[in-house]
Amino acid sequence: MEKHKLSFWQIWNMSFGFLGIQMGFALQNANASRILQIFGADVHELSWFWIIAPLMGLIVQPIIGYYSDKTWSKFGRRKPYFLAGAILASIGLILMPQADMFIAFLPALWVGAGMLMIMDASFNIAMEPFRALVGDNLRTDQRTQGFSVQTALIGFGAVVGSWLPYALTNWFGVSNETSEGVVPDNLIWSFIIGAAALIISILVTVTTTKEYTPEELASFDNDSDDVEEESSSLMDIFEDFKKMPTTMRQLSWVQFFSWFGLFGMWVFATPAIAQHIYGLPHTDSSSTTYQDAGDWVGILFGIYNLVSAFYAFALPYIAKKIGRKRTHSVSLIIGGLGLLSIYIMPNENWLIVSMIGVGIAWASILAMPYAILAGSISAKKMGVYMGIFNFFIVIPQIINALIGGPLVKYAYNNEAIFALIISGFSFLIAAALVYKVKDVDDVVKSN
Repeated sequence: MEKHKLSFWQIWNMSFGFLGIQMGFALQNANASRILQIFGADVHELSWFWIIAPLMGLIVQPIIGYYSDKTWSKFGRRKPYFLAGAILASIGLILMPQADMFIAFLPALWVGAGMLMIMDASFNIAMEPFRALVGDNLRTDQRTQGFSVQTALIGFGAVVGSWLPYALTNWFGVSNETSEGVVPDNLIWSFIIGAAALIISILVTVTTTKEYTPEELASFDNDSDDVEEESSSLMDIFEDFKKMPTTMRQLSWVQFFSWFGLFGMWVFATPAIAQHIYGLPHTDSSSTTYQDAGDWVGILFGIYNLVSAFYAFALPYIAKKIGRKRTHSVSLIIGGLGLLSIYIMPNENWLIVSMIGVGIAWASILAMPYAILAGSISAKKMGVYMGIFNFFIVIPQIINALIGGPLVKYAYNNEAIFALIISGFSFLIAAALVYKVKDVDDVVKSN
């Protein structure tokens, strides 16, 4: 048997939930550091708060991947997980910027960090099954397109999420002014809108997408006759880790340096740009200029996500011409140069050029490694291996979280711009390591 060839709109609906997930994720990425600083966190402490995100991914994604492989209900295999994740993430989105309402019980900074943890755990619950769903439902010749459409939706969702605070203030008159310890109204309403969009987009996928049954998936797996069915447990994740395919092991190093760089950018972009471009001291987190800098970082993050959305549509065609490995390597080089260029840009408007480069790398990071990996994994292990693959996303973020803050304080003299420089070099290392990866089912069309 062979999987059905899906139409573009079937692929689009299958991943539409990622639009809302990434809208919420973008709100978090662009504004969590800013909110935590408003609640009292110092610049060098930001990466320690952000360690919650990769820790949640390290714990949650392999577990969700394992259980979603074993799940089958009247609601489907993967769908129950990303619906539950969306509901929990929405709660975190609504409450994080309003953490000061709990000040009678706990400091706002603690509550804000707690909501960040809930959001991260929930985003991971929702994200991992979406990755596995593409591997489940698409044939080999459609997987690059599937992950590229997913990347485009991620980009569009992130644009809306990143631009919301700026748009509410400049287009709808919602105030971004604040007093010490209070999150401005434009951020509060942005997070509420993001929560609503997350639920709606997930429901689109749940109501329009059909999943293959475990029996159907087994019939598609070429190796199914050679694999004995036996009882298994959650502890088998560690055994699967040891037996990971060679391609996955090689990709792990590419992922390590890619996500080390991304984490540094997400955590330190706001203080870096506020200091290096706007000329503010590292102790400023409440002035109107700082809020303007934070809003502009949201615009910049939206720009790189918008670029990634459109570049994602081109990725399948580029990959067919020059191969997935070369496509990914070139994209990472462009992104690395974009991050490095931030240091020499004369004003905030020129940073748009830097973000175009970052957007090209971001699109490829979200699509190419998964397209390469999916061809080396059995359908029976798709969920658990997609979850294990997340180790190589979260481990570099945890390392950066532990050392990033002290580096900014002691090595960079509180100049966060140098964290972005390190991120740029990290992308370039990842680009070089791509060439060591064996892509087992890549098809390059000759002219």
